[in-house]
Amino acid sequence: MTELVPGGNVPLPGDVLTLRVPGPFDVSALITDDGGKVRGDSDFVFYNQPSASGARLQGQELVIDPRGLRPGAGRVTVVVSSADPATPLARLPAPTLYVTGPGSHTLARFTPSRPQRETVLLLAEIYRRGGGWKLRALGQGYADGLAGLARDFGVDVAEDTAPGGVPHGNGPTGRVNTASHGGGPGSRTASAPQARGPAGRSTYAPRTHGPAGGAASEPAPDGFLGLVNSARARAGSPPVSLDARLTSAARAHAGVMAARGALGAEGPDGTSVYQRVTAAGYAYLTIGEHLVSGPRTPGDFVKYCLSSEQTRRTLCEPAFDQAGLAYVADRSGHLYWTALWARPFSQGGLARTASEVVALTNAERTAAGLRPLSVDPLLADAAQRHSDDMVARAFYSHTSPGGAQPWDRAAAAGSTRRTIGENIACGQRSPAEVVLGWMNSPGHRANILKPAFTHIGTGLAGGGKAGTYWTQLFGA
Repeated sequence: MTELVPGGNVPLPGDVLTLRVPGPFDVSALITDDGGKVRGDSDFVFYNQPSASGARLQGQELVIDPRGLRPGAGRVTVVVSSADPATPLARLPAPTLYVTGPGSHTLARFTPSRPQRETVLLLAEIYRRGGGWKLRALGQGYADGLAGLARDFGVDVAEDTAPGGVPHGNGPTGRVNTASHGGGPGSRTASAPQARGPAGRSTYAPRTHGPAGGAASEPAPDGFLGLVNSARARAGSPPVSLDARLTSAARAHAGVMAARGALGAEGPDGTSVYQRVTAAGYAYLTIGEHLVSGPRTPGDFVKYCLSSEQTRRTLCEPAFDQAGLAYVADRSGHLYWTALWARPFSQGGLARTASEVVALTNAERTAAGLRPLSVDPLLADAAQRHSDDMVARAFYSHTSPGGAQPWDRAAAAGSTRRTIGENIACGQRSPAEVVLGWMNSPGHRANILKPAFTHIGTGLAGGGKAGTYWTQLFGA
């Protein structure tokens, strides 16, 4: 793997490439000729137009087939912006681009300097050189937003094309894992419909928002939302609102189950229900689901969800504030239901959730007569990067695909602490659930209650096969 610096380049094999930027980012691409201008409507690939000849967005992944690009295309510029337009890039971690080739072999990685006033980064470009293709790292900031960047590439920008919409089975219990070193054992915004510009031009419609940033929702099956929020109110949980992207993902997954005639969190191709949410353009902090067959009405469906402690806990989870519901009939008329419950990503929400994990961890230490842990920004950065990396590279382990261990990641973040421990988990829906899971596991509990530890960092990322991935990094 080649670690790139701005201006550095690496030859590409000419086969299909996958470019990933994990974390709270939107990835876009502009396909141009050597003059740097788009030629037609399909040359701008972004959240509202996710595919073009030779290029397509799949959640946070951009898949490029240089051989499939339209005639005359000589360059693909990869662009990154904040998934939450209200959060400037300066408040987010520096984005890291991972480029993989055939066989999921990582070809290159590039992390530019953290943006300051810029709202968009030109991250890299894939360009034709002679008879082959190369990738060049850019890291060039752009202060005029994605719309301004699109204009400079020859894209017509439609302002305020559409108004914002109204915001507003069970998943796995969750896996946990733990590691230690040096001290003993242990352990993403609603999109406006795209308007077409004049022939030979493409039109970019900026993301629009309702009062809480939700997407325009489709009509729900009769009575669903009222029944759900009535049950949540009785449990002391805030109401949820419907989101069209969650509904779209729910419909896609219900359709897969109906076609197979079986319930399941994954389709025949291995795509999980959580990955369908990401592919629908919904970036989340945490997520849960009900996968059910048999009920004939929304009322029957909600009644089933309230029939056991486990299914009731998901429906009434206070961490969720948006939902989507869909059902699809199989050939015999049997209904397959998918309900999705989530909290959308925001930088503030990420910080609050991490703080809740720290507070619950310290409550356990206080109850055991131990001093609370202080938050270490360097450990927090390393923990967040590991959660992001597990989502981006589809693994779940203390050892990264490149062989890095928790203490290696802490050192790479600048930490000089001599004793490091790590807890990881995936699939849990809230800070309370993940800390409870760790406390119910001897190895994780040993890390949380280790007297020698003095500092902690917490990270979490949604979007992987198992939902939300959590990391605690301890230091002394």
